[in-house]
Amino acid sequence: MKMKKIMVLFLITAICVTSVFGCGKSNSTSTETQAVVKATVKVWGPAEDQSTEQGQWLQTMCDKFNAEHPEWDITYEYSVCSEGDVAKTIPQDPSNSGDVYFFANDQIQTLIDANAISKIGGETADYVKSTNSSAIVDSVSVDGNIYGVPFTTNTWFMYYDKSKFTEADVKNLDTMLTKKKVAFPLTTAWYVASFYLANGCTMFDDGKNNAAGISFAGDKGVAVTKYLVNLAKNSNFVNDADGVGIAGLRDGSISAMFSGSWDYKSVKGILGDNFAAKELPTITIDGKQQQLKSFAGSKAIGVNPNCKNPQIAVALAKYLGSKDAQSEHYKLRSVIPCNTELLNTSEIKADVLVTAQNNTFEKTSVMQPFVTGMNNFWTPAENFGKSIVNGEITLDNAADKTTAFNKAINTAGVN
Repeated sequence: MKMKKIMVLFLITAICVTSVFGCGKSNSTSTETQAVVKATVKVWGPAEDQSTEQGQWLQTMCDKFNAEHPEWDITYEYSVCSEGDVAKTIPQDPSNSGDVYFFANDQIQTLIDANAISKIGGETADYVKSTNSSAIVDSVSVDGNIYGVPFTTNTWFMYYDKSKFTEADVKNLDTMLTKKKVAFPLTTAWYVASFYLANGCTMFDDGKNNAAGISFAGDKGVAVTKYLVNLAKNSNFVNDADGVGIAGLRDGSISAMFSGSWDYKSVKGILGDNFAAKELPTITIDGKQQQLKSFAGSKAIGVNPNCKNPQIAVALAKYLGSKDAQSEHYKLRSVIPCNTELLNTSEIKADVLVTAQNNTFEKTSVMQPFVTGMNNFWTPAENFGKSIVNGEITLDNAADKTTAFNKAINTAGVN
């Protein structure tokens, strides 16, 4: 009997031990053999990020993301859509558009209205806040909600040949025009507002009050229009359209132009050791020095709320806007990072391009409004610039034309 009891106790103990360690082993095996989630993710981005000639940054980053997430087996479907065209394209058919896409921040409201962009929350929102300046976070926020993962600032500044202009010269556009030819895209709406903003005109108060509208009329606005009429007549002024600025730098006929980081490689290749870049100069209106102010914003990665795999899409958006991805973007295409840690590295701090763009962003720009009223601005502003360049607007009719222009940019459907 005693022997039987011992055997029973031994068997019970063995069963318990087997159960404890066996369950542990079973759970481990279950984790290791857990089914991999298969997903197809549509990624829309600019052609430059996908081209072989420029290093296929997008495909490379997506492949690295795959390698870091063995729990997901992702097939990517890539399509070309520039950051500036997203608001024209995705709202037409959000359900069949990119799951993850790149966009310029001024399009956020349009995307929200079309139910084509997701709010970013949780640890991804925390990441955006902790790795960017407050201005960058504001650029992708509406009513306190974050709608994308930023990866670069977006603005324009001045490129110039430093063998033609001194540091003192480039502080004022009118001084530059007394010495050499300068190209400026006056027939492009994104640039036109800078002159009116310089002279104290406003857009939607602080840029967020849609009801306030745009105020380019009155004495301040008329003074700017007259300045632009005289600018267009200046023999050293060249309207930069259809690549005129780059071509002029190349043949030496132009010594300065206004553009953004997307033209860096071309300008640097042309000017070589004479390359220089700087924040915007002042202009002289009625004898006063007024600071030109460019539109500024950011470019970011957004997530389509209609996507089938939101967890994967959000994680991918965060990865494409991460420090490592921004670093690769900078190395391959000179896309200037906005990640605060990267901006503090010695390599990037020493880059003239980065300094020019960041100084512009911080000192000579205003955040581009992305209220719905901005939709009324672009076509009238482009047409107004063309009318100045072709001589339709004169000093004599400047007041009437400015009033009509101000009405057009505040009225839907008026060009």
